[in-house]
Amino acid sequence: MFERGFKTSCENLARQQRATLSLGPTAPLDPRGLAKHLGVMVRTVEEVPGLSGDCVRILLHDDADSWSAVTLSANGRHLIILNSSHAQTRLASDTVHEIAHILLGHKPSRIDLTEDGSLMLSTYDRRREDEANWLAGCLLLPRDALMLIRRQQLDLSTAAEMYGTSRDMLTYRLNVTGVDHQVKRSNALRSGRSSLT
Repeated sequence: MFERGFKTSCENLARQQRATLSLGPTAPLDPRGLAKHLGVMVRTVEEVPGLSGDCVRILLHDDADSWSAVTLSANGRHLIILNSSHAQTRLASDTVHEIAHILLGHKPSRIDLTEDGSLMLSTYDRRREDEANWLAGCLLLPRDALMLIRRQQLDLSTAAEMYGTSRDMLTYRLNVTGVDHQVKRSNALRSGRSSLT
């Protein structure tokens, strides 16, 4: 699925971003703080000047399930616009996902146009989306943090709240990173040694 070494490079990039923010490797990451540090503006639909009431209603009510976030880029500057009708945990995830595209240097693979020729949204291919998802997970829930959560036997709901993510995302990261398997194996080895003494 990913090129060899991609997952490791994402963990390293997540550590580097934490270090530039003076955060420890297991500290929770504030997505907006990271965006600000990177010079990326983040706004909700309501904060975009000039949008009509009808447009806001369509984006946040009538068609709110059709989009999560969009990044507009020009002259090396980036603006992330978020769908504020979503839960805070999803907003955090969406913000970091968009930042991941920027950090990875992704360029959209397709630009959609309306029938009258107006620009709609740029989209990324599946590979780029998967890469951004993986890096976003590393930024919000790096392996070091996952190991800490398991070693301290933190309740998953409590840990998810602490890191500003959904419980589903935390569970997913614990599974796909192999942390749960590693901790179980380590515990089994420890209990095997203690039974021999």
